[in-house]
Parts: sequence; C-alpha cells; structure tokens
Amino acid sequence: MSASPYLADSAETRYVDGPEGERFAYRRFGRAGTAPLVMHLRLRGTMDHWDPELLDLLAAEREVVVFDNRGLNASTGTPAGTIEEMVEGSLAFIQALALPQVDVLGWSMGGIVAQGVALAAPGLVRRLVVAGSSAGGVPDLPAPPPRTQQTVGKPVNVDEDFLYLFFPETEEARAAGLASLRRLDRRLKTSGAVVGPHAVRGQLHAINTFKGYWERQEELTLPVLVANGAHDVMIHAYATYAMSQRLPNAKVILYSDAGHGFLFQHPEDFAHEVNRFLS
Repeated sequence: MSASPYLADSAETRYVDGPEGERFAYRRFGRAGTAPLVMHLRLRGTMDHWDPELLDLLAAEREVVVFDNRGLNASTGTPAGTIEEMVEGSLAFIQALALPQVDVLGWSMGGIVAQGVALAAPGLVRRLVVAGSSAGGVPDLPAPPPRTQQTVGKPVNVDEDFLYLFFPETEEARAAGLASLRRLDRRLKTSGAVVGPHAVRGQLHAINTFKGYWERQEELTLPVLVANGAHDVMIHAYATYAMSQRLPNAKVILYSDAGHGFLFQHPEDFAHEVNRFLS
C-alpha cells in the first residue's frame, strides 16, 4: 500500500496514565496553539474509525485529539456500562493531558457523551459540536427501522451494513460511503482495531438504559453546533431539530442528501462549518 496522503494516518499513537491506573491511547496533531478539539466516537468505534480526510480538514485549522476511552481497543481499564461512566472516562483523559480548556465534538453515541462532558465540566468545554446524535429522551422521537436494529446487532458489520447505516441508498451517497470506508482501511488493515464483545455489551446497555439529557438542554449555555443528515436511519434527524428548540445558543445544519454518516459523506463542507463555528 502506498504512503497515505493524510496527516491523520501518520500521527503517532501516544499514551497517558489516568487516575485509576488505566492507560489511555490517543493521537494529537494539527495546528497547535488553539483549544484542542477532543473527538468522541460512535458505538463500536475506535480512534481508527475516524475518516482521515475529515480529521485532516479539521487539523488544518486547529489541534485535534482522538482517543480510545477506558477499556476500549488500545486503552486499558474497565469498559463503561453507562453513559455516565463514558463521561467520567472522557473527563479523566482530558485531565490526564492537563488540558485547561477544550472544544468537544461527538458523533452518534459520542454526541451524547460530549454533551455529558459539557454538562459535567462547563468551565472546561468552550464549544460543543453534536453530530448525528440526540439529547437522549427526546419526546416523540421516531424509532429506528427494524432493519437498523438487526444490522446494529450483528457481531460483525461489513461494507453493506455500514453503507445502509450511514448513507442513503443513492448512487452518489453509496460512492461517497465506499470512498470513506476505503480511507479507513489504511489504519484498520494494520491495527485491526475493534471494540471487544464485553465493551460492546456495555455500550449497548448504556444506550438502552440512558434516560437522556433532554431535560438539561437549557443548561448547555455554551455555543453548540448540531448537525445531521436528513435520512439518518440510526438516530432520526428530528432529534437534531428538537435540540434546537431547547438549546439556548445553538446552530443547526441538516444535509438533505445524507444520513448518519453525513460528516464522512461531506467532509470538506462539514469541516468548514466546524472550523468556522469553533473560530
């Protein structure tokens, strides 16, 4: 395989010790001197599952930090079984790096965790980006289709599963989805990064038992950017609109031709929006 054109693919994996004897694996790269953007990923995601094109576009204007939370992939410790434990793990990681202030971005399940971080440490988080996610506990939120639940429940997902879950069934969206999956191959074919069965069970339990931050949206007084694709089959885009009704200081973006993976389908446009928002 030829050398990757992406800075994110060459960023070294580093380690930092947390307060409970765990060791967090992370990568930190991009434009130093800005508030670091700490990225929180989806169900079953590791830091190798971020599209390097999106990361590079963000890193062109700010410092980017990706990491594996406690007990996931390259990090040690006990995997979380609740959203609150995921938030605690993220805060422990940020504190271990001695970061006085950060911006936080979360995609999917990571968007819920990112909100939890901002709620738990309002002085720490400067700005918040919630992508393809929900406040949790949103009234009248349409449920995912049965096919989505069946696909998410598979022990292993293949390309067709990810294309269904993350991208609309159009020729353009499928092509963008396949291109993103191939960009992920550079890291994944070397690392074999995966979230183990015990940690996956913990994540599913966390999602299924989480009561939500819907009643706490007004507490998120910091600037918030909320975005999704209009055809999200995992977390209905109504959740994004609903958050705009409760957040005091928010901007909402919806991509009409995209779904859950809109940020990988339109990396250049979304990175531009994020960088402008964080600036």
